[in-house]
Amino acid sequence: MSPEYPFDEAATARAVVDDSGALIGWNEGARALLGWTPADVLGRPATELLADGTFDLTGMRWDGTVTLRHRDGRPVRVWLLAHRLTDRADDPAQWLVVTPLAGADTGPSDALLAAAGLVQSPCAVAVYDERLRLCRINDAMREVIGLPEERVRGLRLAEIGGGPQSTELEEHMLQVLTSGRPQDVQTYTRTGGEARAHAWLARMAPVTDADGRIRGVCLSAHDFTENYLARERLQLVNEASVRIGSTLDVLRTAQELAEVCVPALADFVSVDLLDPQDGGELPSRFSPPVGLRRAAHHSVNAGSPEAVAKPGEVQHYPAGSPQADSLVAGHTIIGSLAEGGLDAWLAWDPARGARVRELGIHSTMSVPIMARGMTLGVAVLTRFRRPDPFTPDDVLLAEEITARAAVCIDNARRFSRERETALALQRSLLPRSLPRTAAVDAASRYLPAARAGVGGDWFDVIPLSGMRVAMVVGDVLGHGIQASATMGRLRTAVRTLADIDLAPDELLTHLDDLVVRLSEEAGAEGNPGEVGASCLYAVYDPVSRRCTLARAGHPAPVVLRPNGPARRVELPAGPALGVGGLPFESAELELAEGSVLAFYTDGLIESREREADSGLRLLSETLAAYADSLDETCDRILHALLPPGGTADDVALLLARTRGLPASQVATWDIPADPSLVAPIRKQAVDQLARWGLSEASFTTELVVSELVTNAIRYGAHPIRLRLIHDATTLICEVSDTSHTAPHLRRAKTWDEGGRGLLLVAQLTQRWGSRHTPEGKTIWAELSLLDEE
Repeated sequence: MSPEYPFDEAATARAVVDDSGALIGWNEGARALLGWTPADVLGRPATELLADGTFDLTGMRWDGTVTLRHRDGRPVRVWLLAHRLTDRADDPAQWLVVTPLAGADTGPSDALLAAAGLVQSPCAVAVYDERLRLCRINDAMREVIGLPEERVRGLRLAEIGGGPQSTELEEHMLQVLTSGRPQDVQTYTRTGGEARAHAWLARMAPVTDADGRIRGVCLSAHDFTENYLARERLQLVNEASVRIGSTLDVLRTAQELAEVCVPALADFVSVDLLDPQDGGELPSRFSPPVGLRRAAHHSVNAGSPEAVAKPGEVQHYPAGSPQADSLVAGHTIIGSLAEGGLDAWLAWDPARGARVRELGIHSTMSVPIMARGMTLGVAVLTRFRRPDPFTPDDVLLAEEITARAAVCIDNARRFSRERETALALQRSLLPRSLPRTAAVDAASRYLPAARAGVGGDWFDVIPLSGMRVAMVVGDVLGHGIQASATMGRLRTAVRTLADIDLAPDELLTHLDDLVVRLSEEAGAEGNPGEVGASCLYAVYDPVSRRCTLARAGHPAPVVLRPNGPARRVELPAGPALGVGGLPFESAELELAEGSVLAFYTDGLIESREREADSGLRLLSETLAAYADSLDETCDRILHALLPPGGTADDVALLLARTRGLPASQVATWDIPADPSLVAPIRKQAVDQLARWGLSEASFTTELVVSELVTNAIRYGAHPIRLRLIHDATTLICEVSDTSHTAPHLRRAKTWDEGGRGLLLVAQLTQRWGSRHTPEGKTIWAELSLLDEE
């Protein structure tokens, strides 16, 4: 009741009964009617005041005539009106019980109603006196209230209507009474004890007499429920378009659908989706039982106690269930428990039937989720707190919202499938494991973007001749399958170019030409393509402990030297791949054994919250805490630099710890330009193998040395040098000269006197090749020591 009511409240007898039936409120009017004081009755059962008759406080309103006991023992026959003080029928509630006192002065009601001029108005009209107690109502208002005028005359609006809306209207009436200014108020409330609420436009105006004095308030009400509901439906559709599809995540989108519909349309909503068949396609025809996976559900009750299935759980729905019937029919189906529409289903699933009866579920509406000609699943809307069943307007609204959500779910499903495909392609194109080399120990990490999808970041470690190793990291513009495919082409090209031992700057030049051609191929109808990439290529030689690097628009690496701070390598930037026509420059630095090089893509150090320079400082600080394990350092770097929810761009990280090859594992000889001295050179090589404890490889090594040295003397240019290098598994023979003419493997014919040397080398060694140097070329051959044992 309104605490601001300034008039005497004793004109009505009023009591408040709690949900247990005990009296918790008792006013002066109730004492005047029955003689009991508040101390006599508060806390006692209300039924103790009954002398004859009963009143059953159920639903939202009750009225009837009963016989009450006066304090002096005599019976008092009285009409009572009771209102539930809360809006929801299933909540523990208090009841307001009122009755007008006989003889209460309600003022000149006929005169006020006549003055209002609204006796025959089609609008519902009520006139209240100076104390805001009802004087008169017209026929339209009588139908709205649902009670005879003689019963409610003398009651306040808050006593007639009950609930917070009536109290709010009474407060506005008081403002009209005191200010003399009319007011318009919109409210949505139940009237006449109806289960369904109505939307009302209440116009309140002061009623004055001939002298202009305010004698009361006239309240006229217009029912605009249809317009109100249409506006609410439009607002809900607009809200759905904003809230549903905020991410490209199927489960999140399904949850948003459920949350939008509760409580605006239903008290509980479940969203079940179909699982793809073999091949990734969804089924097009359905026959019960239909298997559906629970994607989401939401309830007006915390914890969704109505849910029988857990998220991610698959359940099979038989014929007669709302899910199966709507999928088979292809349209929305409404089920009513009162009409027996759910009996077969609930009998088939006793657990679900018990839950339905326990919660008082009375109506369901199952809506197929369909988009682009495909059925994705079904949404089931359930009512148990709202007493009204689903209407045709509810069906239209649910189908509109579900159709919007279906497009978002299908987009998310397609994105997820494309992301999984791109990720599988990306994983297949990246190295599954890094090779073990004598030059470096390496560890790597790749993380796809959390939202944008798989990109074109890649890394690689490529063994080269002479125990050297190439390390590469790159980034292709864009995301998705196209970026992954381009990345695969570039990685293959880098490996091919590395195999012919190009210098880093030359390799990037050739790679730039390739990206330019790919851009031209990607263009359509004269439009330029959008293929672009960045790349960093480095070659490390464990014999000289020197590293040569060049980059094309890629972040420079960070180096951590033993007992020194982590610093960024000063390296010419170079243009990004695909610009074309601009040169690349390389730089060389000497690395002590145990130095750690960190190669990365820009997704590691750049983000919306952090500039690249800040990320680079954080990377250097984290790398400086390196302690032996490269894998642990990779994880520590990712944890320090990346947010918990993932990054907006994909990330590639490659760490390499350098090794040095001791001088004792390298032997070098200068070769005179005299073919007769080849035999002594072979003997020196064999003696060196003996000192290394590799005599088992002497025979093959002697043949290889003989052929390579002889060819160099015959076809090369002086000076000529022979070098043997070995580690635990490999022996390398290298012959260098100053000629730039590369040898070619060919097959000699039966009558040819030469042409078998390199063929013999190829047959006896694990692999062989040539590389160009600034001074000329080097012919090399690798022998596996493991095979010789």
